[in-house]
Amino acid sequence: MEYIRAFIVGGLICVIGQIILDTTKLTPAHILVTFLTAGVILGGIGLYEPLVKFAGAGATVPILGFGYSLAQGAIEGAKSNGVIGAFTGGITATAGGIAAAIIFGYIMSLVFKPKTKN
Repeated sequence: MEYIRAFIVGGLICVIGQIILDTTKLTPAHILVTFLTAGVILGGIGLYEPLVKFAGAGATVPILGFGYSLAQGAIEGAKSNGVIGAFTGGITATAGGIAAAIIFGYIMSLVFKPKTKN
């Protein structure tokens, strides 16, 4: 049942993004930044936590989840290190995911032949 909840919630987040992309003049970059900011705000005020508990990876893997992780890291950093922790906590909390994205992206560029779009 856990997988079904994750699939449905993650899918709904993607559907919302696709609807916004299809019905507005916003670019994918605008939608990405909007979702990231929404994740930070919802995570910061505690509204995203129940969704994470309900859906697990379905709520933490999409870009909203990255914003949520940034907010949680900043909150924890501020609690432990004060104002400086508010700035460094988000980066510390998400460093593993960012490093993995860079490493796996590099490996994929070695395995496959990357080319530019024409």
